[in-house]
Amino acid sequence: MPHPQSIQIERYFTAQPDAVWRAWTDPAIVSRWFGSDPAGKVLAVQLDVRSGGRFEVSFRDSSGTEHTCNGVYVEVEPGSKLRFSWNWKSEPGIESMVAVRLKPEGGGTHMHFEHARLVDGSAHDYAAGWRRTFEKLASVLSVTP
Repeated sequence: MPHPQSIQIERYFTAQPDAVWRAWTDPAIVSRWFGSDPAGKVLAVQLDVRSGGRFEVSFRDSSGTEHTCNGVYVEVEPGSKLRFSWNWKSEPGIESMVAVRLKPEGGGTHMHFEHARLVDGSAHDYAAGWRRTFEKLASVLSVTP
């Protein structure tokens, strides 16, 4: 029987909270950082950032494999909190939950990230993947006003 798991990542960005918020909610910015492969490329981003709104992001990794994730925003507190379901097109019927909390800290932003309700058997190494993804986010934030 699968065992639910979660990962939590604390991350500090030198960017202001509104810039980090935009990086999570503006399709043009999401397309510059999403996906764990440093050489990957985002193919499409659709975001309806409101409670009950849906999102879908498709990207290609450096091996040429395409991935699509999607879900529904459950909680949206502009500038500070996003909570949404997470599904992979390649793993139908497996749903997890993501929560992102932002708060100002020392001239930048502290992000608390949690990916919960993970189950054994997923092909994804979420902890390593999200850390690589957040490295890309930090790079984008360093050049995004």
